[in-house]
Amino acid sequence: MANKKVVVAGATGLVGSAVLRHFGASDDCERVALSRRRPRDLYGARHVPVDLTNAEDCRCAAAELRGATHLVYAALYEAPSLIDGWRDAEQIRTNDLMLRNLMGALEPVAPDLTHVALLQGTKAYGVHVRPLTVPAREGRSEMYEQPNFYWAQENFLRELQQGKAWHWSILRPVLIIGEAMGGAMDLIPPLGVYAAVLREQGRPLDYPGGAARVSQAVDVDLLARAIAWSGEAEAARNEAFNVTNGDVFTWENIWPAIADALEMTPGQHVPLSLTREYKNWIAPWDELRRKYDLIAPRLEEFVGLSFQYADYSMRYGQTESGPPSIVSTVKINQAGFTEMMDTEVMFRKWFKLARASRLLP
Repeated sequence: MANKKVVVAGATGLVGSAVLRHFGASDDCERVALSRRRPRDLYGARHVPVDLTNAEDCRCAAAELRGATHLVYAALYEAPSLIDGWRDAEQIRTNDLMLRNLMGALEPVAPDLTHVALLQGTKAYGVHVRPLTVPAREGRSEMYEQPNFYWAQENFLRELQQGKAWHWSILRPVLIIGEAMGGAMDLIPPLGVYAAVLREQGRPLDYPGGAARVSQAVDVDLLARAIAWSGEAEAARNEAFNVTNGDVFTWENIWPAIADALEMTPGQHVPLSLTREYKNWIAPWDELRRKYDLIAPRLEEFVGLSFQYADYSMRYGQTESGPPSIVSTVKINQAGFTEMMDTEVMFRKWFKLARASRLLP
């Protein structure tokens, strides 16, 4: 009999999929995957289709949530204009409503609920508004008064938990790298499509971003392990933690490793907005899908809003080196989670896996 029942909200996303994969390796864990559409791989979980923006839909799904002990909340609504949407009142309201709807349905049927893991990110430190104070630490951010759905969700969860037996943990990953399709912030599809079009033309892999900035990333499988750790560790009860690979990188320095993983030669720095250019790749991408028998869908379904995120992450249009975007991971290390990963190894891993699984040619 399963010792715990883990509910994963946002199961089709980058983080949700990795969490399902992590818990799928456990024999004593029942898994429930919540999402509007069925994930590509459930890793043994049971899928429950649900629209978290609809309270009645959540109530109808409550029977499937009965007995839940852990909730991993990785669901996310992003506005079509991704970057501008981060301060949009409707985006904030919708994300707040989604968590409220789910907890309203789950709590009454989960008397043994133990833990809720909530995902945030570096927007908690205002990275989308102004340069970070380096290193950014987990204490209440000076950007708290900035509009952000993180604060709405966090405040709701803090208030709801008062006097309850369950506890929460907040995870704040930096740039997340892994394999997904149709996401808003997944860099493997947009960069993979860009590279595939260039390679088919016999061209090297030119770097399309802007001026350098020292940054951090996190492997999504490492993040999934941190999430699982937070659900069991006493030191993680009602605490927030930054999560990174443990090193730093710049896109220019990591670019040769990406090119090598894609069996290409690194090219020159040729600034290019992937958001503006991708419409020219729709037909070539369909040809590549047929030629290489890819399982990846049509371009916009495959990449989602992530062309916008790629431009933002690689600082397209920025002509001066930016201040570093660095967070501290001292707190999570001292609490007991000490895993680290080489960021170059991570990029190689995911681009090679994307090719091996026929998402990319």
